[in-house]
Amino acid sequence: MRRAPDSLPPTVKAPTGSRTPPSAQRVGVTCGIAAYGFWGLVPIYFKAVRHVPALEVLAHRIVWSVVFLLVLTLIERNWGAVRSCLRSPRALLTLSVTTLLIAVNWVGFIWAVANDQVMQASLGYFINPLVNVLLGFVFLRERLRRWQGLSVALATIGVLYLTFAAGQFPALGLLLAGTFGFYGLLRKVVKIEALVGLTIETCLLLVPALAFLTWQIVQGSAAFGSGSLRTDLLCMAAGLVTAVPLLWFAAAARRLRLATMGFLQYLAPTGHFLLAVWAYGEPFARANAIAFGLIWTALVIYTLDAAWGVRADRNKVAVPVVE
Repeated sequence: MRRAPDSLPPTVKAPTGSRTPPSAQRVGVTCGIAAYGFWGLVPIYFKAVRHVPALEVLAHRIVWSVVFLLVLTLIERNWGAVRSCLRSPRALLTLSVTTLLIAVNWVGFIWAVANDQVMQASLGYFINPLVNVLLGFVFLRERLRRWQGLSVALATIGVLYLTFAAGQFPALGLLLAGTFGFYGLLRKVVKIEALVGLTIETCLLLVPALAFLTWQIVQGSAAFGSGSLRTDLLCMAAGLVTAVPLLWFAAAARRLRLATMGFLQYLAPTGHFLLAVWAYGEPFARANAIAFGLIWTALVIYTLDAAWGVRADRNKVAVPVVE
């Protein structure tokens, strides 16, 4: 008989892939909370730039993110990792897809905030965790325990109730949920460090973004440089607003299961929801209250069960194994 610290007892089914150490899980949870908490407040920024067309805001997000990330890459001395990634056709193809997904997600969210559809965006990001759970089940063979399954069911009921009570097909919400769900899946499976991957993603969009901004300046329709220092500074701040939470998100996605990421995701739409109702005066009906209660109940159940599961798995690792 001997102790096998890196294996599970024969009766315990190991999850797909290597086990994430508890320290890495803590880092992942911290980064996930930081990313989603920031995103919960980000409508405040996009309300401030609502007078700027959505495509121009998107272009500034790309350009100033590249500036910020290149400086950060220089400080971190990650040029070797960037070059290595660029030499890998598979990695480059994957990042090309994630680049397209995040660009569509960005412009959809910008449009939603500028057109007083923060509640619709909130619904989209409430749906997103369900998309994450589905993608984890289909592509990563992740399984949910009984109480986790109950929490998913409650959240699904809440989202469906809110959807049908609104009386319209949530096209914008599904667009935001789908693009970000697949983005998270691909960033989880691709073996690329967070800063390196995000730097390449934004650089892939740099040329079309610069071309669009140049065309706007030539046409005389650009908001940037039109004489408003406040607008210029807000456009430049788009780099920080964009890059910082995405770095936190990518770091969390590499360390946590998609299902766990999915339920941390509720922090962001909760922030959107509260801003929509309390700050921006969007309608709050009985259906919103019912759905909100169901979703938060699901979150509490899932979080408690996940915490118990981590503790139980940690104990199982130390069980002696007979060979």
